[in-house]
Amino acid sequence: MRLRKGDKVKVITGKDIGVESRVVRVMPKKNKVIVENVNTAKKHQRPQGQTMQGGIIDKDMPIDASNVMIVCDECGPTRIGYRVDDDGIKYRVCVKCGGEL
Repeated sequence: MRLRKGDKVKVITGKDIGVESRVVRVMPKKNKVIVENVNTAKKHQRPQGQTMQGGIIDKDMPIDASNVMIVCDECGPTRIGYRVDDDGIKYRVCVKCGGEL
């Protein structure tokens, strides 16, 4: 999986199409990511302990990694490529402009 936590992504399919936000969590074994304020569901939470208050909360649910594209600062949504420099360090690069992500 080429996405990482903290990447800025754009949703390309589903009910939240066109939304740009940050990746909160990556689940590579399931090929899913949790994106901030995307694919939210209502969860009925009961009070836990004396300080926790119960009620209905919004919870971000996982979305398939193929439904999001990483956003390059210069050219917008793009695919991810790789480049290895002379020291052997591998970098993620934008396929459109060649800049580092």
